[in-house]
Amino acid sequence: MDLYGHGRDKYGAGDVLQSAVSCRWSGIAAELRHHPAGELAPFDLVQTEIGMAVAAHPDCVVSRRGNGVRQTTRPVPGTLWTCPQGVREEEIRLVEWHDCFHIYLPADRFVDLSDAAGGAAVSPGDILYLADFADPYIRQSALTLLDSLREPNSAARVLAETIALSLTARLAQACTSPTGVQTRALAAPHGLDDARLERVLAFIEAHVEDDIGLDDLARAACLSPFHFTRMFGRRTGLSPGRYLARRRLQRAEAMLAAADMKIGEIALACGFSSQTSFTRAFRRSAGTTPGAYRRSRR
Repeated sequence: MDLYGHGRDKYGAGDVLQSAVSCRWSGIAAELRHHPAGELAPFDLVQTEIGMAVAAHPDCVVSRRGNGVRQTTRPVPGTLWTCPQGVREEEIRLVEWHDCFHIYLPADRFVDLSDAAGGAAVSPGDILYLADFADPYIRQSALTLLDSLREPNSAARVLAETIALSLTARLAQACTSPTGVQTRALAAPHGLDDARLERVLAFIEAHVEDDIGLDDLARAACLSPFHFTRMFGRRTGLSPGRYLARRRLQRAEAMLAAADMKIGEIALACGFSSQTSFTRAFRRSAGTTPGAYRRSRR
């Protein structure tokens, strides 16, 4: 499923400032776009979209009409919009420019949430078409995802896919009508017992150099991604992404101290996309550069 095709069809191929298209995320897509003043053609939403303003001209005004509902917003950094799948946007008009971070969620994540909620139907069509609404959780999740896109670490994929689950659940919980769907609390048929946890940790150790995703970890535990994410946090005190990032940095420390591999080779072997991103993450974790760390251990 080409989630980025939704953005290209709606906004055009230009004005993309940053994109996660090369990150190989599953179940979520994201891009930062510059939107100049102008008007967009009518569009039928084929994915569920969350928009968050990142910057805006002081005189910017966004006017839109979806399924007959008209909304006018003066965006500032952090302003949020929802664009649920199935809505027909008859009009989008911008006075002056703004930069917007767009997150696209596929319908199958809502199907997964329905299964995790014990069969309670959750559909993108239940999500409200909202503009300039206050939800600190969605805003912080979007900011975290944007930070991960700008400065990716070795577990950026798992982090992004975890955020996809949390955003799907949050939309179903907080952005539906009072008479709409109400998801039940997610109750896993099986917890993450010692045997399941050991399988997951062994899988991480065996594939620490590979491009693994959240679904891979959930399959190792024989749990749905929704249940696995919650249970793993309860057992380890860390999200799957944070645990994986920590293990890769620990592996990098050992390789720097014991091996003669070049720092760029160690970066790739520990799941980083480049030596630059590795150096940045290593400095944040260890308080020094990989090169300085290697010299201190020799």
